[in-house]
Amino acid sequence: MIRTTLKYLCFAAAFLPLTAGAQGVSAQKAPSLDDRQYTDGPVTEVDYIHVDYGHFAEYVDWLNSKWKPTMEAMKKAGLIIDFKVFQANPKTPDQPNTYLWITFKNGAAALDKGPELEAVAAQVICDTECQNKARVARGEYRKVLGTELIREVILK
Repeated sequence: MIRTTLKYLCFAAAFLPLTAGAQGVSAQKAPSLDDRQYTDGPVTEVDYIHVDYGHFAEYVDWLNSKWKPTMEAMKKAGLIIDFKVFQANPKTPDQPNTYLWITFKNGAAALDKGPELEAVAAQVICDTECQNKARVARGEYRKVLGTELIREVILK
């Protein structure tokens, strides 16, 4: 009984500083952007790709012949600031083994430049219909597992 009571007292004491501090926070002014200990950096689109066993060289051929020239043209047009390809050793068969990174100056550039990005791709590769057919063909040996946007946090 004493042990149980002591556990509850320790548990309550552990949260005492958190609740006491929270009461004082509401009386303080909200921090301004100048008070933050970081600044927002560029935004990177990360594509999670799984390339089937034995097809990595084929996928790299496509990356070199189509994807890289398109990314270079987008960079030259000022639509992106960088691009990278990473290879990984997944822990399970359903995880990505290839990552494609496309870095934009900011979130707005990542989300609002769709038509401009498509226009550059059409100039470098072919029109959207042609690109869609090629995506279906690549689907025979690679699967896009997902895409997300991540933002770099630049510490002060």
